[in-house]
Amino acid sequence: MPWLKLLHIAALVIWCGALLYLPALLLQALQLRKDAGFAQGTPPMPRFFYNSIATPAALAAIASGTLLFLLHGLLGGWLILKLGAVVLMVAAHGCFGWLILRLEKGIFKGVKTASLCALLLALVGIFGVLGFVLSKPLEWS
Repeated sequence: MPWLKLLHIAALVIWCGALLYLPALLLQALQLRKDAGFAQGTPPMPRFFYNSIATPAALAAIASGTLLFLLHGLLGGWLILKLGAVVLMVAAHGCFGWLILRLEKGIFKGVKTASLCALLLALVGIFGVLGFVLSKPLEWS
């Protein structure tokens, strides 16, 4: 099933890119919102990007990864560690969604710090997934 592995890798690349881009979108939306004064419109781009690109890519990556696991019967220490890194990416993804909601409600306090912390969490998860997948050929069992 090379097409399934291709789908998994492509979805993972898009999801990782989205996790790296979301903090920039949030900080830009925060700055626009603070500079708007009395104009209360929230820039729709963070929500659109989160709902239309990041979340579908995350779901496709997780679903295709689960199918690969089930079809190929993969099991090993590297997989457990990789799934732990994926949990960090999911946590960062959820944090970005929460921050988008805070911005839309007009709650600005802590958004910058929390988005940078979520970025750090995403980076640890991304590099963890990459490291565990690339070290898999070392036959961790």
